[in-house]
Amino acid sequence: MLAARQIIDPLTLPMCSPLGDGAAAVILVSERKARQLGLRNPVRVAASALVSGWDFDNPEDSVGALAAEQAYQSAGFGPQDLSCVELHDASAPSEIQAYEYLGLCPRGEGGALIESGATRLGGRIPVNTSGGLLRKGHPIGATGCAQIVELTEQLQGRAEARQVQGARIGLAHNGGGAIGLDAAATVVSILVRDN
Repeated sequence: MLAARQIIDPLTLPMCSPLGDGAAAVILVSERKARQLGLRNPVRVAASALVSGWDFDNPEDSVGALAAEQAYQSAGFGPQDLSCVELHDASAPSEIQAYEYLGLCPRGEGGALIESGATRLGGRIPVNTSGGLLRKGHPIGATGCAQIVELTEQLQGRAEARQVQGARIGLAHNGGGAIGLDAAATVVSILVRDN
């Protein structure tokens, strides 16, 4: 990985997600409609928060941290309640940064979290069981829906070899654009399987 073609110091090609075009759709239905359709193990959106901009009172804040805070508050869950996470890892360092501002670990401890194995399948908080953008690519326009589909499969117990045992609460984190060193906009959604 370190010997691969350099993109920008210190990132090499495998540390950056390949971009592509994409489109996707996710169909949401009411609880009543889910029952009418006979859907088993329905998953509900407990919260979804979108934050954009750059004018923060605290320079340590980011749109990702604020979106996560709003989503956790709205859902009534915190990072300690999550079973699995799909996050926007357009580059290797962005995954580690997201661990911190999503509250999966204290600031400055993202590297230690990944080194501990906690984010692997079978770990305390499996992250990007789909492989994330670094493995599967970043089809602009479809990335967020792909995360929602992965979490839905996890929460319904349909993820096969990628299955997180007992998954009940999942978080999707997606961002886009750039203002300085931060995303221009970030959305954090929390999905829950109630039964």
